[in-house]
Amino acid sequence: MANTSATGKPFNSKPDQAKIHAERQRGWRTLRRVSPFLWPDDQPWVKRRVVLSLALLLIAKLIIVGTPFLYKNAVDAIAGESSDPGWLLAVGTTGLVIAFGMARLMSVLFEELRNVIFSRVGQRALRVLARETISHVHRLSLRYHISRKTGSLNRVIERGVKGVDFLLRFILFNIGPLILELLLISLILIVVFDIWYLAVVVSIVTLYVAFTTRVTEWRVRIRREMNDQDKDANQKAIDSLLNFETVKYFGAEQREADRYDRAMAGYETASLRTISSLGMLNAGQSAILNTGLVLALLLAARDVMSGELTVGGFVMVNAYMMQVMMPLNYLGYVYREIRQSLVDMGEMFDLLGQPAEITDKPDAPDLQVTGGRIQLDNVHFSYEPDRPILQGINLTLEAGQTLAIVGPSGSGKSTIGRLLFRFYDVQQGCLKIDGQDVRDVSQDSLHASIGVVPQDTVLFNDTIYYNIAYGRPDASREEVETAAKAARIHDFINDLPNGYDTTVGERGLKLSGGEKQRVGIARTLLKNPPILLLDEATSALDSQTERDIQESLKAMGQGRSVLTIAHRLSTVVDADQILVLQQGKIAERGTHSELLQQAGLYAQMWQHQLDAPGVSSSAIRYTPDRNRDND
Repeated sequence: MANTSATGKPFNSKPDQAKIHAERQRGWRTLRRVSPFLWPDDQPWVKRRVVLSLALLLIAKLIIVGTPFLYKNAVDAIAGESSDPGWLLAVGTTGLVIAFGMARLMSVLFEELRNVIFSRVGQRALRVLARETISHVHRLSLRYHISRKTGSLNRVIERGVKGVDFLLRFILFNIGPLILELLLISLILIVVFDIWYLAVVVSIVTLYVAFTTRVTEWRVRIRREMNDQDKDANQKAIDSLLNFETVKYFGAEQREADRYDRAMAGYETASLRTISSLGMLNAGQSAILNTGLVLALLLAARDVMSGELTVGGFVMVNAYMMQVMMPLNYLGYVYREIRQSLVDMGEMFDLLGQPAEITDKPDAPDLQVTGGRIQLDNVHFSYEPDRPILQGINLTLEAGQTLAIVGPSGSGKSTIGRLLFRFYDVQQGCLKIDGQDVRDVSQDSLHASIGVVPQDTVLFNDTIYYNIAYGRPDASREEVETAAKAARIHDFINDLPNGYDTTVGERGLKLSGGEKQRVGIARTLLKNPPILLLDEATSALDSQTERDIQESLKAMGQGRSVLTIAHRLSTVVDADQILVLQQGKIAERGTHSELLQQAGLYAQMWQHQLDAPGVSSSAIRYTPDRNRDND
């Protein structure tokens, strides 16, 4: 039976030619994307560093290739076999040994200096690509993010970015220089010795490269499977930790550990396969290289015995063979890592190639909010083709007024808010703000004009001050504290040991639901937008706090257009207009009192909430009648 992974795929399955061709094309695409970082037209300092690094590399290689000559002459001088005239004899044995040591030291110094000079080039490329990737991910649609596993996405970015510096460094400083070094050594072997030495070197290099590339291609497929298992296990760990409280509520610690262990079992299998294949690769490479070394030394021993070669010459052959073996042995590692970097970066560039669903039109103007009038004209929308959400919605929110949308769960309330913020585009009809279709204006200006307080406020794992100031990063501390006071959370913050410098934990878990919600409200108050979208903004608050914040939101809404999405009807009784959605259509519209008089769906919902356990009539603010315009 073939070995299989946790996903049920056989490890030893051979990819078809189309897949191999696609992988090669992907690799070349990755190289084309990375290569401009070595020679950018707008960054001359990068070019200078690359040229200087290559010059230092060339000097280091020439020293390395010439060092065995010093070694040979030192050995011959010690053995009394030196026949070299001139300065080599004048230097003496001690001088030759010192020169040999200095040459080796200089080669290392030049190599390290090259690394220092080039490091800024690699780190710049890493930083630029990391920024480009994270910016692109933020530009992708909400639809992409809700269908993508965050842990896996993070792993793709992490591995891809780390591969940038490695790929640039080793392509530039290992592949080409290795070829140069092998050519120089081959030239010396054929000139100083004879063609048989060259034949040995060419044979082992050819055999070594063929063996390494073939086995490495096989190992890359195994490594890719290991990466998939690693991403799966990492995703399950992150998912479990983010839902720590839920795990505790259901006593599912063991279940989560078993779930993670099953994912790690697949990783273990792939990892063991990777390790065993690496052992086979290393053993095969060692056999090839040592066979070549033995053959070359046998030739040298023959020439020493025949008097054609001195003992120093024998040592020189050994030194050159070691110089061939060392970079070749390293080549196996470099090739493996380059292939893996191409795989990792290929996944990252696939991510960068993922088109954004929501994009600005070319030269899209900024949204000009003159009053904040919002209009939906025959709007249709669905997340899936066979599941319509909104069906012909027509509504108008006049400038400076408050419009509330209520209805059963799944009726499409929150979808209207997402369309307004342009997380999605309407599929039929149009959505306009002050007569401007939101699809025709820039997203940045649209987002800047709308303040959102969502049902579930998610905070950054930073300080309370940072989370409130996120609404307007250039705000002064006084403005941040004013927003906190308006959201009724300033006193709570001041009572904390670290005040505004208190960290809120992952997703704000150190705060209660109500406290998180008030931080979110303060954040939006600080943003001070002309349009407000309140999506169940007080759902996590107790009745007293809800009443306090409702007053704050009501004051904040003065002179602004406010779209309120609510489940608690008590929060919308003062709205200028209330729309009742049912199955994606507007079932009723009017003021609170008008809808009660209609004795329809809204009246039933109102009565159900009045009858709900723990709800007293005093908790519901009801104004019997108001003189309002029924839009």
